[in-house]
Formats: sequence, structure tokens, C-alpha cells
Amino acid sequence: MKKKARPAGNPIPGLIAEIRKLKANLHRKDFLLTWDKSVAELKLVILVAEALKQLHARNVSAKCFETGLAVSNFRDNSTRTRFSFASASNLLGLAVQDLDEGKSQIAHGETVRETANMISFLTEVIGIRDDMFLGAGHTYMLEVGEALDDGFQRGVLNQRPSIVNLQCDIDHPTQAMADLMWLREYFGGLEKLKGKKIAMTWAYSPSYGKPLSVPQGIIGLMTRFGMHVSLAHPEGYDLIPDVVEVAKKNAKASGGSFVEGTSMDAAFKDADIVYPKSWAPYKVMGRRTELLRANDRDGLKALEKECLAQNANFKDWECTEAKMRLTKGGKALYMHCLPADISGVSCKEGEVADSVFERYRIETYKEAGYKPFVIAAMILTSKFKDPAGVLGGLLKRKQPRVVA
Repeated sequence: MKKKARPAGNPIPGLIAEIRKLKANLHRKDFLLTWDKSVAELKLVILVAEALKQLHARNVSAKCFETGLAVSNFRDNSTRTRFSFASASNLLGLAVQDLDEGKSQIAHGETVRETANMISFLTEVIGIRDDMFLGAGHTYMLEVGEALDDGFQRGVLNQRPSIVNLQCDIDHPTQAMADLMWLREYFGGLEKLKGKKIAMTWAYSPSYGKPLSVPQGIIGLMTRFGMHVSLAHPEGYDLIPDVVEVAKKNAKASGGSFVEGTSMDAAFKDADIVYPKSWAPYKVMGRRTELLRANDRDGLKALEKECLAQNANFKDWECTEAKMRLTKGGKALYMHCLPADISGVSCKEGEVADSVFERYRIETYKEAGYKPFVIAAMILTSKFKDPAGVLGGLLKRKQPRVVA
């Protein structure tokens, strides 16, 4: 029998009181990597997100912008994150505009510096997904940020839009933070996560080229909260070495632990949480980036064929009922960023057995359901110096979100 999730945290007034006690300030700061933020700043986002979630559940409007634009720049495909960014922006009162680079002057050679300023005259936040090119996504976001700084400082822009990383080559902070909020609810509080074991493992997929940023986001964030993080993957499926080092340092500082191995069974043993997810090897992503930049279609086809053949050697890296029985009491929480490759459903053989996924399907949907509120919290804390005051004002106003 699955463990039933329990609500975590206080009612809204209690959350506001907790926010006021935090020594955290995200005002005028972009949110690009979780490990660039202090634990207090991460807690600030979580508490604000929880308050916004409760306001929404109580039919209280969270509109704190009368006007303003949220620009959505997705350089890769997306469902959950795209709609989460749009709904988060709308929740706060911002209108959403997609930047389709194929229909913009970017296709005619417009520079990043110029584009960043031209889309930002009345813009409050820019959400960017750029995860296709290893070594480029995070760098691109920094370049956009520098262009916005220049435009604001020189009087081109009345306000400097904040940037929210909606997934890059290094981290997927909105996903990882949504995962953390779900764990907070499921186990009854952030403090309850200390000492819990989470297995972040590679899993077989009949596709290749999946970014490294989800597993890197998980090991980079969960090690901040005293968890025992076990990373497992077949030999050769390494993550970015610098991020692995970040996880090691985080674990040491938080009193948790971080281990890396090549056995899915060992990682699952006595785990409280399992997160089986496919990704492409670090070195493969490097080769893929070079081929993409060269527009070498034949090279990309050859690489895909090679990698699919390599993946096929590890079809036993599947989250099965037998592997779930290895976990603590056989009742570990299954997690996934979605969409999962479900054996016998979305593919012949994949990351997770149908029976396992179906048993935790609603839980994965609840996990995903935190993302709009996390993104909204990242926007609110970056644009308002006193988020507690803003939330208190919204609660006092009690403007209905939907008028019956």
C-alpha cells in the first residue's frame, strides 16, 4: 500500500511569518542554477510557492501586476514547463508572448544583445529553455542577462526583466524545485527529508539525446537538504563532472551523502525515493552538439544509430516490480519529470514497468503540479523586494480569482 501524502507547512499567515524570518533576498536576481542560491533563498521560493498554491486553492487572486509581459523563449520542445510558465505568469497578472525565433529577425542575423532589448520594453520576466547544445544553454542565458543589464543601466529599459531558467544544459531548476516541493508534501516537511535516501538512476529508453539537466538538477538540489543521494548509471553514461563535484560538496555541507555507482539494484536498495530517468552520456552530448552546430545530418543519424545500439545493452535498467521490492519496505516513492517511457504503453521496452507507473501515476501528476507555483514564486521574489508584504496584501484584499 502506498504512503498517503500529507500536507506540509502552515496556512498562509503562518507561511508569511516564516518568509519574514528568512534572511533571504532574491529581488532583481535571475534564477538560473539552484546551487547558485543559498538554502534560505531556496526556502523562500518554496514558501512563496506554497502560499500561492493555497491562495489559488482558496479562489483568492494572486494578481500583483496590473500590466506587463512574460516572454516565453523555448528553443526545444516542451509541454509541462511551457504551460507551467504561461499559467504562472497569468496567475500573477502578466500576459504571455512566445518568442518564435523562426518568425523573428533572429533568423536574419539579429544579435542576442539586440533581441534581448527589443523584446523587453514592457517585459517583467523572460523564461528560457535551451537544453539542446551542451555548453551553450546556460551560457546563452548569461548573455541575455548581460544584454538586459546593459539596456537597463543605459536607460533603454524602464525595468530589467528577470530571467527564469526553464531548462538548460546544466540544470532544470523549476523541475528540481517542484520535485522538492512534492517531497516536502509527501514526507511532511523539508526537515523530514534529512536522512532519506533518493536513488537517481539512469533507465533504458528507445531514444537518445535526452538532456543531462534533470539528473544533474536532482543531485545538485537534494544534496542541499541532508539527503543520501545515490546516482547510478551504466559505465560511460556520466554526467557533467563539475556538477558531480557540486553534489559532493553540497552533501558534505548538509550532513547528507552522495555516492555514484554502476548498479541500479544497489541504488534502489533501501531507498525511500527512486527517480529512474534516461539521459544521454556526457561525451555523447558533446559530440551531438558539434554535429548540430555543423548541421551534419548524416553524422547525427550515425550517432543516433550508435547510441541506440549502446542503450540496447542496458534494457535491464528498468524500474520493475522486482526492483521496487528492493526499496525500503518495498514502498519507495516513484518519481519522474514526465513523460516517462512506459514499457508496453508508450514503447515496447522503456524506463518503467506499466504496473509501477500506473500505481504512482497520480503522484507524478501531483509532482508536476507544483511547477506553475514554483515558477510564479521565482517571478514574484525576483520582482518584489518584500514578497511577504505582497502576499499579505493579496490575502487582505481577498479578490476572488473566479467570480461566481
